[in-house]
Amino acid sequence: MRTAVERDTQEDWHMPMWLGVCLLLAIAGFFLWEEHRAHLLGALPYLFLLLCPVIHLFMHRGHRGHASDAVHDSDDTDQGTS
Repeated sequence: MRTAVERDTQEDWHMPMWLGVCLLLAIAGFFLWEEHRAHLLGALPYLFLLLCPVIHLFMHRGHRGHASDAVHDSDDTDQGTS
């Protein structure tokens, strides 16, 4: 059986798994950035070009209902001129 002092000492060194994984990913990300910065920054213009079609799709997402508005507007103007 462990004493209270042994448990406190062991709990002081206990690190949650997610904190260890985050620390490992931060260290790996730092070294990847340092070693491959030229490759990543060289690919950046191509990534912007690849994003253009995606942005285009999202920008046209709200244009679905405009055709029905145009029909209603033309009906209103026809009735007003008669």
